[in-house]
Amino acid sequence: MAEELTPETPEETEQQAIKQRKNGLYPGVSDELAENMKSGWADTELHDLAPIAQADRTAARRAALSARFPGERLVIPAGNLKTRSNDTEYSFRASTEYAYLTGDQTQDGVLVLEPTGEGHEATLYLLPRSDRENGEFWLDGQGELWVGRRHSLTEAEQLLGVPAKDVRELADALREATGPVRAVRGHDAGIEAALTDKVTAERDEELRVFLSEARLVKDAFEIAELEKACASTARGFEDVVKVLDKAEATSERYIEGTFFLRARVEGNDIGYGSICAAGPHATTLHWVRNDGDVRSGDLLLLDAGVETNELYTADITRTLPINGRYTELQRKIYDAVYEAQEAGIAAVKPGAAYRDFHDAAQRVLTEKLVEWGLVEGPVERVLELGLQRRWTLHGTGHMLGMDVHDCAAARTEAYVDTTLEPGMCLTVEPGLYFQADDLTVPEEYRGIGVRIEDDILVTEDGNRNLSDGLPRRSDEVEAWMAALKG
Repeated sequence: MAEELTPETPEETEQQAIKQRKNGLYPGVSDELAENMKSGWADTELHDLAPIAQADRTAARRAALSARFPGERLVIPAGNLKTRSNDTEYSFRASTEYAYLTGDQTQDGVLVLEPTGEGHEATLYLLPRSDRENGEFWLDGQGELWVGRRHSLTEAEQLLGVPAKDVRELADALREATGPVRAVRGHDAGIEAALTDKVTAERDEELRVFLSEARLVKDAFEIAELEKACASTARGFEDVVKVLDKAEATSERYIEGTFFLRARVEGNDIGYGSICAAGPHATTLHWVRNDGDVRSGDLLLLDAGVETNELYTADITRTLPINGRYTELQRKIYDAVYEAQEAGIAAVKPGAAYRDFHDAAQRVLTEKLVEWGLVEGPVERVLELGLQRRWTLHGTGHMLGMDVHDCAAARTEAYVDTTLEPGMCLTVEPGLYFQADDLTVPEEYRGIGVRIEDDILVTEDGNRNLSDGLPRRSDEVEAWMAALKG
């Protein structure tokens, strides 16, 4: 990548940049060049922009937030760039709370809800277009000449339906503000510093919890995004099956890269680090190193999800025979997990307890473990003592949405102790994992891990599997893989 002409970091202010230029701290920048760069640029302002597709929905979300915290100033930052190494940064991903309330994804943005007599007035604080007169657009490391054009404040207002102001003025305004304030923490240290004496951890946590619980029930726009994410993810899984021979010649990284290509072409990114776990790596729940061998005769546990351009992610797992055919033992274990998942999915319906699908899946897996002689029954005893967890390891699912583990800050009574409602979307993902060094199971079981995961929408009359574009039954998986391999 090209090296900028100037040594600034994104955090340096416009005033500092101008001062450094005047003091001759920019090597190779003559007065003549600086003057030349001020002029000769076409007007690129965009006019008559249509609002983003979810503008009405983000407005409704802000209204609900306003109603919950009347009379209080609410501050929700998008976040800043994070350094990867030296002068390079990680790709930016706006905070979920900010994107949910605005539809905007730009770095350094901050949504402020200012209390009025009848609710709140929302303002988006954003970076405006780079100033060409003072050289910011080419002398600042985050100037548009280096990182690309951003929307003007007027364009942002048209797109997002919210008045916009220069974010560089916000910190001072917040320091001078009076009255109660709540902020979403952990995304913008500068904004938090400006609010140091005005906020409390307890009050800020209440804001975070409210915004988490607000996402428990998805609207039509969100459901459509999740459907899109699942469809793209299914195509990503197909891509992987088609190149398993190449993965065998390289490593799990070939699988990771293949799926990533689909995510970037059809969406914003992967929704989380892809788990491309071949052989005994499938027994490691969060195997994201993806540097192991891919061998014929082993299983591949692929847990991956495409994140759409609106930041909604799928979360799907399939456990595939690398050579296209399950062995007898692999099929026995896989079919047990499939049966458990079927029981779990059947338990997802409006009015059911959230925990029901987990309990249903765990019961089936426990019955299998007892039947196979791996744990001493009866089943009720095993479940009461949780002995099956040596091999089932994890919960059977979680809420899904803009975060792969969505609504994570919600209160227990609003999440795991609640009842399911239409519009909730969750994963159902039972698994069995026999560690390579587990001496309590027969040797042939060791190193086998199986998980099957689908994204399930609660409907008015039951549920809908959003990821049913991918086969689940063992014989259907084999037929699907054979067809893709030609």
